Amino acid sequence: MPEMNKPNAPVRNVSDTARWVACFRARETKRSDALFRDPFAERLAGERGFHIAGALADGNKHDWAWAARTYLFDQFLSREIQAGADLVINLAAGLDARPYRMQLPASLRWVEVDLPEIIAYKTEILGGEKPNCGLERISLDLADVAARNELFAALDSHASKIVVASEGLLIYFTPEAVGSLASSLARGQHFRSWVIDLASPGQLKLMQRTTGKQLSEAGAAFQFGPPEGPGFFLPYGWEAADVQGLLKTAARFKRCPAELQALLPEPEGPMRNYPWTGVCLLHKRQHPAGTD
Repeated sequence: MPEMNKPNAPVRNVSDTARWVACFRARETKRSDALFRDPFAERLAGERGFHIAGALADGNKHDWAWAARTYLFDQFLSREIQAGADLVINLAAGLDARPYRMQLPASLRWVEVDLPEIIAYKTEILGGEKPNCGLERISLDLADVAARNELFAALDSHASKIVVASEGLLIYFTPEAVGSLASSLARGQHFRSWVIDLASPGQLKLMQRTTGKQLSEAGAAFQFGPPEGPGFFLPYGWEAADVQGLLKTAARFKRCPAELQALLPEPEGPMRNYPWTGVCLLHKRQHPAGTD
């Protein structure tokens, strides 16, 4: 990923965003009514993570959205594991600490995939900790289609029911790149479910005008907000099994900011102009419409 030329830039590359996101998990953990507990988040964020949060435009806002997203990913992953998933593949795992903080079967295998820099940093910070399941980390650039297809094929041959997570990843991809990744995953015989976060076109434009400007300079531009919503994935072999909006989830747990109350309830149907972000549980279609 390209780095910024400005030495004092808050975000140098896309890996830095993982440090920023860890700040919000650390803040949620300190709440008495926390939706989850991540005792590793503050350590993973480090001084740089909190600096990024303070330096980015709106970098300290939207705690409610980050907490809701983490909570929903936790819920969907737990559901799939309880339903028999024996392998979790976390694409662009960043500084996620779920193998350490969630209650998981010891027999579960968890594979984290990310760029070498973030893998090395995370391994250093969590080197003395013991995960609650079998954990493996793999350095890989997901933009390398041949390498990722080789990895997916290898993992497919050693599991019976695979759930994939890609938290905070797809928004940085073009629609073509997202479609290619979706097709790659759909090819696997044992790839059964996929948990993603998704933005509407309206929300994408809003993000591009704010924090997205600085992230774009770091080679981490926001690009994916399909007008079809979860329906985007149908031609690539995936259909929505459950979709939950972040604002609606935040309101349920009394975290919705007062200035956003007027946006509720969420409208039904296409949300092209509505500023919607949510988490979707996708299941692989029995008869995929097509793969590339």
